[in-house]
Amino acid sequence: MIRIAAVGDIHMGPDSRGLLRPAFETLPECADLLLLAGDLTRHGTPEEARVVAQEVRDLGVPVVAVLGNHDHHDDKPDEVTAILRDVGAHVLEGQGTVVESGGSRIGVAGTKGFGGGFVGRCAGEFGEPVMKEFVRYSRRRADALRAALERLGEEGCDARIALTHYSPVPETLAGEPLEIYPFLGSYLLAEAIDTAGADLAVHGHAHAGSEHGMTSGGVRVRNVAQPVIGRAFHVYHLPVRDHATTGAAAQAAR
Repeated sequence: MIRIAAVGDIHMGPDSRGLLRPAFETLPECADLLLLAGDLTRHGTPEEARVVAQEVRDLGVPVVAVLGNHDHHDDKPDEVTAILRDVGAHVLEGQGTVVESGGSRIGVAGTKGFGGGFVGRCAGEFGEPVMKEFVRYSRRRADALRAALERLGEEGCDARIALTHYSPVPETLAGEPLEIYPFLGSYLLAEAIDTAGADLAVHGHAHAGSEHGMTSGGVRVRNVAQPVIGRAFHVYHLPVRDHATTGAAAQAAR
């Protein structure tokens, strides 16, 4: 089994320095890698990013992250990314990476994603230029995720994971007000995941949402926002995939 530790929405700042480190230091005992599903900082400042970097430095397991909307607030996402990469974290935006652990090759494709809503209740690429750009931006994020997953599929990974901040499905938003669903995720992400194939999809962002969901293609989705999972991280187990089967056929368990 491949053990996937994941958490999002840790929203760290100077006053939370060292808060998660004791729990993260146990990761080599229980997980093969750590996924960070965005909103790692409160306002996306370099100072906050350096706090996160110290939490995840030299953990003994690979760390793969995407940024969230909070990490963009100070308009310095490239600087935040660089600070995290300097301590060895893989920070993805429309890319994939392969990490090796315990003899397994684990492929992670990541993007922040964006909003727009879900089938039947979603924004359309019509009308004012700003609305069209909103939808096009979401589509570009989803297209990049699909392409990254497809490249990982060609590399013969033992498992493929889609890592986003925004949700690909409405099920993991249950508990949030319906009125804000369009700002919490997009069906375009789920379409990308189902088209390319994955064994698990992990996201954050929905603090009042639910943990469990599934795409229409059968890929299991987990909302790992820290207010939802209620702990420093949660560990999911994936069987090593038979390369003759599709990702949708794989089972993701607690």
